[in-house]
Amino acid sequence: MDKTRIDAQIERFRKGFPWLDIISPATPSRGIEVLGEKAAEEAAAYADTAQTDGRCKFVPASGAASRMFKDIFAGMDEPNDAVRRLCDNLEKFAFYSPEVFGAAPYDPATTARRLLTDEGLDYGSKPKGVLSFHRYPDEVRTALAEHLVEGQAYMRNPDGSVNLTVTITPEHEPLFRELLEQIRPEYEKRYGVKYDISFTFQDKATDTIAVDMENHPFLKEDGTVLTRPAGHGALIHNLNSLKAELVSIKNIDNVCVERMQPVSAHWKKVLMGRALQLRDTIRGYIFALDQMTQMRREMSDFAYIPGYNINLDDPYATPECQDLCNEIEAFLRDTLCIEMPEAKDCRDRAQALRDKLNRPIRVCGMVRNQGEPGGGPFIIRDSDGATSLQILEAAQINPDDPRSEELLKGSTHFNPVDIVCCLEDHEGAHFDLTGHVDEETGLISRKSWHGRELKALELPGLWNGSMSDWNTLFVEVPLETFNPVKTVLDLLRPAHQQ
Repeated sequence: MDKTRIDAQIERFRKGFPWLDIISPATPSRGIEVLGEKAAEEAAAYADTAQTDGRCKFVPASGAASRMFKDIFAGMDEPNDAVRRLCDNLEKFAFYSPEVFGAAPYDPATTARRLLTDEGLDYGSKPKGVLSFHRYPDEVRTALAEHLVEGQAYMRNPDGSVNLTVTITPEHEPLFRELLEQIRPEYEKRYGVKYDISFTFQDKATDTIAVDMENHPFLKEDGTVLTRPAGHGALIHNLNSLKAELVSIKNIDNVCVERMQPVSAHWKKVLMGRALQLRDTIRGYIFALDQMTQMRREMSDFAYIPGYNINLDDPYATPECQDLCNEIEAFLRDTLCIEMPEAKDCRDRAQALRDKLNRPIRVCGMVRNQGEPGGGPFIIRDSDGATSLQILEAAQINPDDPRSEELLKGSTHFNPVDIVCCLEDHEGAHFDLTGHVDEETGLISRKSWHGRELKALELPGLWNGSMSDWNTLFVEVPLETFNPVKTVLDLLRPAHQQ
């Protein structure tokens, strides 16, 4: 890392990130779309019929599953409640086998070691994607396998292909490739598809430095500066490299057994359909605005129309153009919660509206808040004076501001990372996603290294600041579509048991 970047990051540690100007939480009364059965069915049907320039399922799956087993690690030497519950239910887990764990009764310490260390399964050092999640009568499926099964239900291209891009760490690539070799031929035959699967890595160039509590570079024992991955916000570069127009994003651990997948697949199609409906509405407005203003600019002669004062030198000032601007402004306000600041003149107004339309699109599924960790939906004021829908983390909200704390408490939903994106503009060119990032929305967190405290810098999150300058729509989805596995004991929930 060069000195200029280091200096810039140290300065960021010193001054921090500005608190966001929150207008209100997004709720079903304003900001979260709650679709009736008919509208949901129409959106799902639109996903099946609308043309797209390729579809892809994007699955963030970087890193080891160590956090999934945090409580088991803690109880390896001194058994705790988590280890005892693991032992009490051991045979319900898909990874159970008598060859590894023996027969009941199960010794807590031995069971924990055989689960987490190379004495047995070595799950403590493996990524979530390759762990056994679900047991079926004739097979055991990993998290990655369930994504393949789920993907074929809603992400098929017209030629029968299913594109899947998975973000992993280089050291885990052999494990993922070995798993794919085992399951892909059978799944292609079973579901009548052709999987096109690629792996992508978080760019090391996006790593950030760590600092000590005095904001000096954190030095390792060998005297070199400690650098760390900059969080999932760095994945905007991986997303930017995809060639598909329509992209579905879902975390590696958010899967369920196949009997429950129809609900998830239906609502994923609903999100896809709403994204494509939004895309086509926006393209229609851009086309109409461009046609109207370009036509006026190119006219050399015209017939006078009674009641209209047409100024050929200012096509933006015509009544027709202003009527269209009124319609666009109402659409942005009512559908996307974008309230525009006052423009200085007709031209400025039309161009500002066009700029707001001409952005990447994301439609985010939102579930009712059940106390799970995750970002929440809010309406905020942007730096340009307009409002927008954003997903905020609690760390982005000023804890010393009573009003902001009250607004945080008023949030009814949270983001389960169930997102559909449209990445091409009205001319079919891919947006440069790196040009739509708010660099002022990162996070500074406290971590440790070999027992020493440090501060870490996280880039704007993938679904936070890295998608800040997008056209955003929040849609309520059923809680049944959200089945994360944050701890190993989550695998005992009904969504993960046959």
